[in-house]
Amino acid sequence: MSKKLVFSGIQPTGKIHLGNYLGAVKNWVDSQEIYENIFCIVNSHAITIYQDPKELKAKTYELVAMLLACGIDTHKSSLFIQSQIDEHPALAWILDCNISMGDMSRMTQFKDKSAKNPKNINVGLFNYPALMAADILLYQADLVPVGEDQKQHLELTRNVAERFNKDYGECFKIPEPLIPKVGARVMGLDDPESKMSKSANGANHAIFLLDSPDEILRKIKRATTDSQSTIVFDESRAGLYNLLSIYEVLTQKSRESIQKSFEGKGYGDLKIALAEVIIESLRPIRENYQKIYADKAFLEQILTQGVEKVRPIARKTYQKAKECVGLI
Repeated sequence: MSKKLVFSGIQPTGKIHLGNYLGAVKNWVDSQEIYENIFCIVNSHAITIYQDPKELKAKTYELVAMLLACGIDTHKSSLFIQSQIDEHPALAWILDCNISMGDMSRMTQFKDKSAKNPKNINVGLFNYPALMAADILLYQADLVPVGEDQKQHLELTRNVAERFNKDYGECFKIPEPLIPKVGARVMGLDDPESKMSKSANGANHAIFLLDSPDEILRKIKRATTDSQSTIVFDESRAGLYNLLSIYEVLTQKSRESIQKSFEGKGYGDLKIALAEVIIESLRPIRENYQKIYADKAFLEQILTQGVEKVRPIARKTYQKAKECVGLI
C-alpha cells in the first residue's frame, strides 16, 4: 500500500524555537518513515508583512539548513522553496475566483493580524488563505499538519476544493487534518499562559535551537514557576506544567516515572535536569547546522533537486485546474 502524502509549510520569518521544534519539526522528522512528505518553505506568505529583502533571503537559506540539521532527509522527503514554483500564485488566482468575500472575511487570523497592525493591512494578508489552499491542493495532499491557528484555513481549503470539484469536475483531493499527539503546545518560559513565540519581547521567553548551553541554562533557571513545593503534572500550575511537559517529550519517560524521580526535590533540581536534557537534545542539531549552512553549494543542490521532484506534480494539477475553468 502506498504511503499517504503529507504537505507541510513553514515561513522563513525568524529563528526556530523549541516550541516550533517539538510542536512541528520533530513530528515531521519522525513521520518520514510513515508518510511521503513534501516540506515547503512558504516564503511568499512571509511578505504579507514587510520583510527586508536581504534578510528574507538569508533567513530562507538558514531555515533550509536548520530543517536538514533537524533530520529532514531529502532521500525520503521533498524540500523546496515556494517562490520557485510559479504554479502556487497561479492556482491561488483560480481559487480566489471561487472563494466568496464572506468566506474570506471570516478568517480570524486576518482579523487578529490586522488589529495588531492596522497601518499595514494589505490585500496579500487578506488573501493569505487562498495561497495556502493552493500550496496544499497543488500536490494532491492527503494530510496537512495543523495547529489551532490554522484549522480554519484548512477548513476553507477543503470547502473550496469540494465546491470546485462539484462545479467543474474532479480536480483536487480533499485533504484531512493531521493533528500531532504530543508536543503541540510549548508555552513561553516567562509567560506560561501564552504559546512560545519568536515575536515575543522577553529575553527569557523562548529557547532557540541555536542557543548556547549557557543561554539555555540561564533561560530555564529564570522560567516562571510558582510558590508550591511538589513537582507534579498539574495543568492549573501552568509554569511547572510547561517545564514538565518539555521534559516528558524530550526524555520520552512516563509522567509517573518523572514525578517519582523528582520526589522530595525542588524547582532548582528540575530546572537543572531540564536544561541538561535540552542542551543534549539540541547539541547535534546545532553542530549539524554549522556544517550544512557553511556549504552553500550543497544547499543550492538540495533546493534544485527539491524543485525538480515537485514541479511535475504542481504543473499537472495546475494544468487540470486551468482546463476545468476554461483557461487556455
